[in-house]
Amino acid sequence: MKLGAAARLVVQRVLEAVAQLADQPGLGRPGRVPNTRELVVLNTRHMVPYRVRSDVVEVLRVFHTSRRPPQRW
Repeated sequence: MKLGAAARLVVQRVLEAVAQLADQPGLGRPGRVPNTRELVVLNTRHMVPYRVRSDVVEVLRVFHTSRRPPQRW
């Protein structure tokens, strides 16, 4: 799959944001779904819902904020 420059930039920003969770798992805000957190990806319209179990950060999805969020991730 060939991505355009804008798509590559979004992917890069998402990956950089998610990488920060390894050292700072509490970085995101409390999530709208119980036991989750939400990391807003700066300079994009994307959000990454995740949860922390023991010492593991589990990314649940990458979500475009123009869409209506589901009841559960």
